[in-house]
Amino acid sequence: MQPHRHASHKSGHESGHDHDQGLTHDLAVLQQRRRALGLLAGVAGLGGLALLGCGGGGADAGTSAVGTGSTGSTGSTGSSGSCSVIPEETAGPYPGDGSNSNGSGIANVLALSGIVRSDIRTSIGTASGTAGGVPLTLTLKLVNTSSSCADLSGYAIYLWHCDREGRYSLYSASVVNENYLRGVQSTGSDGTVSFTTIFPGCYDGRMPHMHFEVYRNAGAATSYANKIKTSQIAFPTAVCTTVYSTASGYSSSLTNFNRISFASDNVFSDGYTTQLATLTGDVASGYAATLTVGIAA
Repeated sequence: MQPHRHASHKSGHESGHDHDQGLTHDLAVLQQRRRALGLLAGVAGLGGLALLGCGGGGADAGTSAVGTGSTGSTGSTGSSGSCSVIPEETAGPYPGDGSNSNGSGIANVLALSGIVRSDIRTSIGTASGTAGGVPLTLTLKLVNTSSSCADLSGYAIYLWHCDREGRYSLYSASVVNENYLRGVQSTGSDGTVSFTTIFPGCYDGRMPHMHFEVYRNAGAATSYANKIKTSQIAFPTAVCTTVYSTASGYSSSLTNFNRISFASDNVFSDGYTTQLATLTGDVASGYAATLTVGIAA
């Protein structure tokens, strides 16, 4: 997508959902580019060209631990040892990283004091709203695919996602003055970061997901211009169905979820193996999600 998307694209549930009408177009363009790259590699016979796409789709599996049974092709992922490069994905219309406007000016939550935090459920600065929903602890492990999957410490990860109603803080009309469900954490010596958040909702046209950007360090995590990776996190369908059908506040998510699938999603349809989080837990006590994120550092 274009790096600067401005307020002429309304975000907000003006037709029932607070979302920019340009999202479908942006993701369709991304998909076309991926397919074009794949065709180019096939025609040229460039077997050594590593096209950084997702590793292929597969059925969601498991009950107590869900998300580890996905399989797929490996032709679009770079790998070293047992880890793979996570694909580059669109940041979407709602990044809040300084790359676009929300109607009141450039939206850059990374410039706010307090954005480096583990619990991202409450807004910071002059905002005070809190996102309700099923508790979720997300742990991401950053590894170097160019060095036998070695842990990468001292890197920064900016995470953001929609709330249980499918709205994005800073952009969606009813929460444009909030900045919750956005935060930055630095990886520890074991390469991990942990965020306390909620299970994301499902808005019309996309599978449930979270966005993240990787930066060399926390000092660089002040503007999108410094990011070295952008990708998305997928969630097992079995868990999504359970949350949306039983948890309070997710009723619209269930309706939207029933109209979408990994096969029809414009981001995950070419594969999501390396992006599918593993989840444990339940609606009553909350969930824990984990994902290993491979980058060629």
